[in-house]
Amino acid sequence: MLAAAGIAAAAPARAQFLEAVRADAGPTLGDARGQKFKVGVEVTADGGPCRGIYATLPVPADWPEQKVQIVAEDLSPDVRSLRYRMLPGGVKQMVVEIPDLPAGQTARAVVTFALERSSIVPPADPSSLAAPEKPDRALRAFLGPSPYIETRHPKIVKLAKGAGEELQGWQKVEALYDAVRERVEYRNGELKGAARALADGWGDCEELTCLFIAVCRVEGIPARTVWVEGHCYPEFYLVDARGTGHWFPCQAAGARAFGGMPDQLPILQKGDAFRDPDRPGKTLRYVSEFIRGSATDGGGSPRVKWIREPG
Repeated sequence: MLAAAGIAAAAPARAQFLEAVRADAGPTLGDARGQKFKVGVEVTADGGPCRGIYATLPVPADWPEQKVQIVAEDLSPDVRSLRYRMLPGGVKQMVVEIPDLPAGQTARAVVTFALERSSIVPPADPSSLAAPEKPDRALRAFLGPSPYIETRHPKIVKLAKGAGEELQGWQKVEALYDAVRERVEYRNGELKGAARALADGWGDCEELTCLFIAVCRVEGIPARTVWVEGHCYPEFYLVDARGTGHWFPCQAAGARAFGGMPDQLPILQKGDAFRDPDRPGKTLRYVSEFIRGSATDGGGSPRVKWIREPG
């Protein structure tokens, strides 16, 4: 009787253990790669002195799969200040101010970052994952249109509804992923957005990323762009059985990688609809470099070199 009772007691415990394993269906960090990355700006006063130079540029920030430390700041004497700020949505910017720059002089502000960038392994059992039923305000930002992500375009809506019909959760997202890769050939070209890429049948990594994000959002699945050095890819958001949400990456262009990410390129920012206080009235797909300044007494103009390279 005691042995039988022990077996009976063990069965529910094992069931609870398996249920806990299934509930914890988030991504797993894989191997980590350490690397150094330099970001900065050099400004030369060509033809005469310049004043009031103000520059901003995006820099790597912490994410679950990326840890960042500043290891060096190289500032020339003409640089009055260098600081950092966060924009809504999580973009980190370096802000550089150079009040006066004599003719022919070059001011330099370059920061070296040490990055630990992990690969991402997809969940072993994604069957419990589902779209969020009541997304909060932060998630709702990743459910509507963004620049070049035309979620209301009839052909994009038709593709999303057809590919995801009668499917849920992980299976639905994977069907959307495969449909985008089947309909749009990966080919380099100018930025043209999701709708045009679908109509043309080809596009580069930005177009494939835009289209995948668009069809996910049509189906109520939050999705966003991940910008890495020289490339971009999408992430989508699902909730596990415990109600915990997770972002899962995939490689829209190139070798197939769904729900995980083997690449370990430096992450520059995540998202595709930003507001920058220095560019009011514009919604930015990517927060690019920005500079302003003026010549002195009809003098020169600043010549700018943006630096973004391995350290």
